[in-house]
Amino acid sequence: MRQERNNIFLGLDWILVALYATLVIFGWMNIYAASTTPENNELLDFSTKYGKQLIFIILSIPLIILILFLNSKFYERFSSVLYIFSLILLAGLFLFGKNINGATSWYNFGSIGLQPSEFAKAFTALAVAKLLSDRNYNLKLIKNQIKAFIVIFTPAFLIALQPDMGSVLIYLAFFFVFNREGLTLNYIIFGAITVLLFLLTIYFGALWVLIISFLLITAYTIYAIYRDKRFLRFNWPKIVGLYTAVGLFIIAFGFIFNNVFKQHHRDRFDVLLGKKIDIKRIGYNSHQAELTISSGGFLGKGYLQGDRTQGNFVPEQHTDYIFSTVGEEWGFLGSSLVIILFVVLLYRVIYLSETTTNKFGRIYGYGVASIIFFHLLVNVGMVIGLFPTVGIPLPFFSYGGSSLWGFTVLLFIFIRLDAHKKYDW
Repeated sequence: MRQERNNIFLGLDWILVALYATLVIFGWMNIYAASTTPENNELLDFSTKYGKQLIFIILSIPLIILILFLNSKFYERFSSVLYIFSLILLAGLFLFGKNINGATSWYNFGSIGLQPSEFAKAFTALAVAKLLSDRNYNLKLIKNQIKAFIVIFTPAFLIALQPDMGSVLIYLAFFFVFNREGLTLNYIIFGAITVLLFLLTIYFGALWVLIISFLLITAYTIYAIYRDKRFLRFNWPKIVGLYTAVGLFIIAFGFIFNNVFKQHHRDRFDVLLGKKIDIKRIGYNSHQAELTISSGGFLGKGYLQGDRTQGNFVPEQHTDYIFSTVGEEWGFLGSSLVIILFVVLLYRVIYLSETTTNKFGRIYGYGVASIIFFHLLVNVGMVIGLFPTVGIPLPFFSYGGSSLWGFTVLLFIFIRLDAHKKYDW
């Protein structure tokens, strides 16, 4: 029995491990394709992007061993400590961080950079799991909802100050976790309606959206009164509140877009919504990424045969736009395979989460699945032109040590918690 306890590989879900390894290796192959040149294509040249990423991958192995070595109870007992530590790292950026491309998101250790926001997601997922796994915790109570919102929005606020709005969006993924644990679906519906109103306000202008919204509310009220003449008597405060809330939201959206957003932010939304066509400046990256993906056809041009990838048509293709390399060289078939691998990974995490008897592990598992899903959705949507460029990496694919290690920590903590079902006593 003691020998079984000391074997850190017993009880591991090897399907998840294999999926992780497959995605990381295939991701590196595409980073190599996106950053190699005919003059500099030596496989073990560690001065290149693909060479540095290979170092990050190799160093992930001792990181994984460390995660698996720690008893699963460690992550539950010290989840709050890890969460507070991540907040300290995020706050410390404003004193010791390095500004890169207008964002103070990195600690610089010589030639190595560390982005704490990548690790904060995993530690926030642990904190959420710790909070919600309390047997007396009821998310239907307003005071408990406020506590949960504080846990996820505190790191999001610190990241917004850097500013790194792409990483802030990821924290909305926790609402899927909250919904699984009893939070009403109304929050997600409210969020979706809010986003829709925001986009409509940008496209049509606040006045027209305000008029149309009020007409729709009025039509609904008349219909409800027709069905039940007592409707207005008991619901007039809600109707007045709905008029007020929608009106304030639309006016606020218009003001924020025109007076708070910077011009390049406004340009990105205008290009996304088709109000502007700017393929030489703001929309250049997205346009080139779309052309690169579409040029691959069904089967792709072949590995290292992508002329647009080799020609550096897509700036920073090895990072946020790495999926365009997949599209060009591996085609629709290869792109679909990547999506399928992610879907299988997400399904496996959710399946294992639902089969565990440990509430902490289940909630953390849903946090893992939600974060990876949100990254996948936004990154791929951004590359194919459905979303504006927001700087969200593709898990296990995009170049960057912090991103790779952050997702490695996120996933392998769950794998360790899942192994607890058989071999921790």
